[in-house]
Amino acid sequence: MRYGLIGEKLGHSFSPLIHGMLGDYRYDLVELTPDDVPAFMRENDLAGFNVTIPYKQTVMPYLNGLSPAAQAIGSVNTVIRRPDGSLVGDNTDYWGFARLLGDAVPFRGCKALVLGSGGSSRTVQAVLRDAGIPYVVISRDGENNYTNVHTHRDAALIVNTTPVGMYPNAGQSPLPLGGFPDCRLVLDLIYNPHRTALLLEAESLGIEGRNGLLMLAAQAERAAQLWGLSPEGEDRSVDITNRLQRHTQNIALIGMPGCGKSAVGRALSELTGRPLLDIDEMIVQQVGMPIPDYFERHGEEAFRAVETTVLARAGAQSGVIIATGGGIVTRPENLPLLRQNSRILWIQRDLAQLAQADRPVTRGRGIEALWRERQPLYRAWSERAYDNHSPRAVARAIQEEYL
Repeated sequence: MRYGLIGEKLGHSFSPLIHGMLGDYRYDLVELTPDDVPAFMRENDLAGFNVTIPYKQTVMPYLNGLSPAAQAIGSVNTVIRRPDGSLVGDNTDYWGFARLLGDAVPFRGCKALVLGSGGSSRTVQAVLRDAGIPYVVISRDGENNYTNVHTHRDAALIVNTTPVGMYPNAGQSPLPLGGFPDCRLVLDLIYNPHRTALLLEAESLGIEGRNGLLMLAAQAERAAQLWGLSPEGEDRSVDITNRLQRHTQNIALIGMPGCGKSAVGRALSELTGRPLLDIDEMIVQQVGMPIPDYFERHGEEAFRAVETTVLARAGAQSGVIIATGGGIVTRPENLPLLRQNSRILWIQRDLAQLAQADRPVTRGRGIEALWRERQPLYRAWSERAYDNHSPRAVARAIQEEYL
């Protein structure tokens, strides 16, 4: 018996990991072009499947029936094959978003903004409507759109159902939050990256934000229940979300030049099997020469620009270890590139023990001056510091706490 997920672009979907946690059954990713959908719906042999962007409404004409939820919402994300071979569409996203929203009481009577008008938006609207939360849909071309969204600055809840900010186009945001002084909660249905630009801005403004990972886990569990693969009444979504976060979030190591970030990263990679992305090594591969030579020929500013470009590629990955260069904290734009998917950890070592060979900035400015400049930044960027007396011991401590 095979199950799966259909969509247009699925290369970085977390759904197989979630279903692997739910039970022992095969769950495949099936990428389809719009032209592929009709033949797939007629000829596939899956016992059940999920549907994601952009086919949640496309599949509906090919189904033999709809659940009351799917019919009311006008969108399908789960398909069940009956014993006679007929296909029934359901919407477990409703279940998932209700789980993500949690207690709706504080928002009853308050305005919510729903960004986007597609299939996911329909589900969100249904949950909000049933919860007694008035809402306004913001779309590109509707009466309420991004040119007049400021007229709804009294919104207390903002829900992003659009793909804006989703991997691989991380860093984009559907709107700035600064114009919404009453906003108390931001829900972004995107889960890759873990912290979209929208959620990072919410964090900077002191607004609670949640990504869509809990929704994804809850809707997947409900789908497995509808397929008869998981017991009815169970709720393992929070546990699965926590496990998935540990599995998919990166570990990013920052600290002074020569403090042993690469050594700790290698040890952690050996312990966990996670790939190590060493930013300095990636820079050397990109520029085709040793870093001191690049510094001498092009200067520090050119080097920092290359470093940011390389970091953007590394920071967008999931489930990797990133060993950064000592000066990564000198560019503010590097922080969101790390924060989007990573736990940032500070590797420390006594200044007298820092390796200084082949480190042009250290030689040029002196280790003490660099420490005075960067120490406040390392502290502000990181959530935990580790004294590096032994790379292996530090790696084990990180593994125990975060992995």
